[in-house]
Amino acid sequence: MSVTWDGVTTADALKANYVAARHALADAARDFKWDDVFAVLDQNWARVNAWRLDGKSWYTPLHQAAYGNAPLLMVEQLLARGAWRSLPTATGERPVDIARRKGHTKLYGILQPDYKHDVPPEVLAKVQTHFHTMVRERASQLIEKYMLRLPELSVMLELQSPDMSFPVPGMYGGFYYRLVAPGAEAKLVCESWSRVVGGSGQRHEITADGCTLVAEGFV
Repeated sequence: MSVTWDGVTTADALKANYVAARHALADAARDFKWDDVFAVLDQNWARVNAWRLDGKSWYTPLHQAAYGNAPLLMVEQLLARGAWRSLPTATGERPVDIARRKGHTKLYGILQPDYKHDVPPEVLAKVQTHFHTMVRERASQLIEKYMLRLPELSVMLELQSPDMSFPVPGMYGGFYYRLVAPGAEAKLVCESWSRVVGGSGQRHEITADGCTLVAEGFV
């Protein structure tokens, strides 16, 4: 089962109970009320990497833990629930970067990303650029309408099985992507489609050199 990238950044068109839960999580993490954080997460662990809707910083609970010098036990529990160590904020800081900036030395080790796959940063950056270009070409209007944050590929390197999905509101489908060749020759395979548009499926192979359409017309 793939891990979901939730790119929603605004509360528009979302159900009230979902918005309330996201705000409750963001408030609790901001205030370092960890019992409240885990009470929200226990209702839906997939929100562990969620940021505040309509917020500007894109701080998740793990970023807040780094900022507030949270007890190691709290950080361990966030990581056990799937918090991503390599996820950047809006300004590009990972949790470990925040901890270093704040001088929270006890968190340096535990927040250092634990990568399961080796892809040179410069290669991953190029793959991500080509990937984002393709995504925008496929769903630009919906991305702009819902102000979606496009996937950060760095988090895939933390997954034992680097397989993720990016559902797009209004598309009735989205993007399903997996890393099939790590290292300097890293390759991302992405399938995308809309369930309400027959034959809309496309498969792309993406490397540092570019994005290639290899199949279409399915679904």
